Amino acid sequence: MKNVIFKKTLSVLLLLMSFIGFSQNLPLSKDAKISVLTCGLGNETYSYFGHTAIRVADPGNNIDLVYNYGAFDFSTPNFVAKFAKGDLKYFVVVHPFIDFMNEYNYEKRSVFEQDLIIPQELKQKLFDNLNATLLSEDRYYTYKFIDKNCTSMVVDIINKTLNGTIITKKGDTDITYRSTLFPYFDGHFYEKLGTSIIFGTKVDQLATRIFLPFELKNSLEKTTFQNHPLAPKSTTLLNFEKETPTSWWNNIYTYLFILAFVVIAQNKIVDKIYLLILSLMGIFFVAVGFYSFHHELAMNYNVLLFSPLLLILIIFSALKNKRWTYRFAVLHLIFLLAYTLFLINKAHFFIVLPMIITSGFVLARIAIRNKKRIPIII
Repeated sequence: MKNVIFKKTLSVLLLLMSFIGFSQNLPLSKDAKISVLTCGLGNETYSYFGHTAIRVADPGNNIDLVYNYGAFDFSTPNFVAKFAKGDLKYFVVVHPFIDFMNEYNYEKRSVFEQDLIIPQELKQKLFDNLNATLLSEDRYYTYKFIDKNCTSMVVDIINKTLNGTIITKKGDTDITYRSTLFPYFDGHFYEKLGTSIIFGTKVDQLATRIFLPFELKNSLEKTTFQNHPLAPKSTTLLNFEKETPTSWWNNIYTYLFILAFVVIAQNKIVDKIYLLILSLMGIFFVAVGFYSFHHELAMNYNVLLFSPLLLILIIFSALKNKRWTYRFAVLHLIFLLAYTLFLINKAHFFIVLPMIITSGFVLARIAIRNKKRIPIII
């Protein structure tokens, strides 16, 4: 994380501590308001799904702060390995509201605000809970894509303050997490394809939990508390139309072109390179499924298409062992049929279908080339 962010966070913390002291919390004035901020989608990987934060504005105490649960430190030792394994620590930071807005204005991302209509004592309690988290070890949490992120942490601390599971998901609980995610990848084809094949069975469960910022925004609009709406209306603080990026390579046409080339080439070397890529990806999926704590990566049935056993097929083919090359080709055609039948009602069926067809052609060609011919005796 950039030093400037640390410096700003430290300065805000010192300001809070000067107000609050070590033994008591700052009393909010009657004009204080607490709101949920929902930030629009961006075109960087970390911003595909938007962002959620909590704003505390109290003109009586000259406070206007944003509590952000989405911070992480790029300088963490073994950052990539920790992120892949699923034990990277995220943490809550606090920003001056003006700095927060300047960042989203610079990135041309919309920001929406929903005031929480709660009694003064609950505003105070929420503010106290936020500061208690900020100034303790509880500010750190282990990020989980669905179960624990910047949005779910906001839901948890508000529900904790309201003494119950007040905020729950409203609408779209009859579709899967995978189906929920798909529209967020518009303009990012290979990212959509990548998440389709690396995610396992967890994302095929019904999406009953709030885990995305705009799910929380929509649910807040339909949530009641003490017989009145919890956040009756949304105010637009920044409004930008999301620009869908265009790329000469990151699109479905390059994907179809590459697969069509593999089918049309009918070349043994091209077939082996194609199967080698699939097998190496399969080995990676299996390894990451065992290594990672991300439940979304476990039980990945996509290895039926990206089978690590394809590597054995390639070895037998290189050794010119026609019998076992044929047997492994037929085995993988059976895998492919089972995979197709299992996948047919899944959200990513059509994006993977061209690869299924290509693999079918390649495996059938290999089986035909290596099938033992029956001699004809005249």
